[in-house]
Amino acid sequence: MKHTNILLAGATGYLGGYLLNELIEKQNQVVAIVRKPDALKKTNENYLEIKQAEVTKPETLKDICKGIHTVISTVGITRQKDGLTYMDVDYQANMNLLEEAKKAGVKHFVYVSAINGDKYRHLKIFEAKEKFVDALKASGLNYTIVRPNGFFSDMKDFLQMAKWGRVYLFGSGHQKFNPIHGEDLARAIVDSLEDRNKELTIGGPDILSLNDISKLALKSLNKPVKITHLPDCLRRLTIWTLRKFTPVKTYGPIEFFLTLMAEDNIATTYGEHHLKDFYNEEAKNLE
Repeated sequence: MKHTNILLAGATGYLGGYLLNELIEKQNQVVAIVRKPDALKKTNENYLEIKQAEVTKPETLKDICKGIHTVISTVGITRQKDGLTYMDVDYQANMNLLEEAKKAGVKHFVYVSAINGDKYRHLKIFEAKEKFVDALKASGLNYTIVRPNGFFSDMKDFLQMAKWGRVYLFGSGHQKFNPIHGEDLARAIVDSLEDRNKELTIGGPDILSLNDISKLALKSLNKPVKITHLPDCLRRLTIWTLRKFTPVKTYGPIEFFLTLMAEDNIATTYGEHHLKDFYNEEAKNLE
């Protein structure tokens, strides 16, 4: 593996942490930009340099891409906080990085969106992400757009329901998808750093229905399998009501979750982490 100079933005997030480990393990020189330097343990002095910057504040990014070959950005918010919107973070913060990358002559920009973002542009989360995807494709830089299926960390919602002894689903529960563990996704991204102008849609090794996932969650907590199927019109009503009566920071993540849960979202299967094992591990912390 080449000792490439890589700038990693979002290193303290769920995926960012795994990416950092994978990049360093493959002996890449990594510059990690973080808001709070203490948030990152300096694990390997030889390969890691930590720089303090805020991607939402372009003045803190000045010349940050000097000498950098590849930028990897996992910058985005699922749940809006600090008064920042999806447009502020998923779009504008990444634009700030892209401008610096262009100025410095960066060769390759890797951006993590989510599965079927191009198809669900009307959702608030994707509106911002896909606006950035368009800008990246038009930038003249080599790009990789990574579109992962749901993360294992997002699947904890099912465990939370299972803890109370019953899982509630909209519709039949036959909708299938293949969520992916952060470590597997990080490996796939690092393995594809040589690729150019590619969109990588990727999920975990197991294609599971919502019923399957609910059963795994209940069984991991030794609960009897109790799943209640709510009519799909309730799901649509929920989205409509939230859009009408709550701010985007409230409805954004729920709109995203409820829309993608309504149909199959199956990506290329990859990786060796299984949701069943993840649930069994997580269940120990919940008991």
